[in-house]
Amino acid sequence: MGAVAVGATIYFGSAESNRQLKEIAEAFEEAHNLGMATILWCYTRNESFKTEKDDYHAAADVTGQANHIGVTIQADIIKQKLPTNNFGFKEIGFGKYDDEMYKTLTTEHPIDLCRLQVANCYMGKIGLINSGGGSKGKSDLFEAVTTAVINKRAGGSGLILGRKAFQKPFAEGIDLLRLVQEVYLDHKISIA
Repeated sequence: MGAVAVGATIYFGSAESNRQLKEIAEAFEEAHNLGMATILWCYTRNESFKTEKDDYHAAADVTGQANHIGVTIQADIIKQKLPTNNFGFKEIGFGKYDDEMYKTLTTEHPIDLCRLQVANCYMGKIGLINSGGGSKGKSDLFEAVTTAVINKRAGGSGLILGRKAFQKPFAEGIDLLRLVQEVYLDHKISIA
């Protein structure tokens, strides 16, 4: 087939996540034995991650933990949604946490929230690419560039934005991709 990488998704917190973890860890080990790279989509999926107060599926601490487990099973690249909030473990009453981790490791600033995700990828040794999300129309360009700047300034490695780019007329999609490339090529945009 000529493949050079293996990609997979784990829905952390789903009914199938234990099976997914085991099977993907085995597949990644075999991929590395064959000299292939591994990419893991580390998404959280469990209704318990939602409360009356907020949705913590994209919380920095919850997604950061998913990232950490992903790199532990030998993912070479982690794909994760850009964090939208924090305090997931504290608010859903699940997992171990220490208030000090929220005070010391991050703030509410989007770059700091993303930086927590990067820190959970062996302090950035394993690349973090953020998801660009679905296409919403006119706001796509602004959202894609904003996500790219946040990811880059947090120490991330890139952005995936297929739907934002490819669900548009060809020229519009190319313009969006070029602008995101310019963010990563611009030396003035550096780690915050």
